[in-house]
Amino acid sequence: MSTPPVRNSTPVTVRWAGGLVALEGAVAVGVAAVLVIRGLLGHDQSIASGYGTAAWFAILGGGVLAAGIALFLGRRWGRAIAIVAQLLLLPVAWALLTDSHQPVFGVLLALVVIGALGCLFSGPTSRWMEAQYGQDPEESEES
Repeated sequence: MSTPPVRNSTPVTVRWAGGLVALEGAVAVGVAAVLVIRGLLGHDQSIASGYGTAAWFAILGGGVLAAGIALFLGRRWGRAIAIVAQLLLLPVAWALLTDSHQPVFGVLLALVVIGALGCLFSGPTSRWMEAQYGQDPEESEES
């Protein structure tokens, strides 16, 4: 008895999630670039290190960007990183809405995060992830 073939087509929900997550990563890498440029132009570094903050944004943003690109290209490994990033960004969106008094940025971030989480946990995405284990999703529903 042969095993059923694994479907390789990436669902639209995975591509949308990949695009949203890649956008988040690109913004973080962009913030890192701005912080480095500010430091090079001589802005005050006595309270917080712009270079250290830039390194933090570049490393984490680069990882999120890589996960988003991976999802967009149909690579399953990006989903775990993307989910963790979204769960960590939810409180950031809340803080922007409440503590920082930045409702526009808070709403924008919340919409992106909730949209990405919706795509990452949608039915087509879950079935796509299940396919890597060699079981046909339709076959498992009939059992």
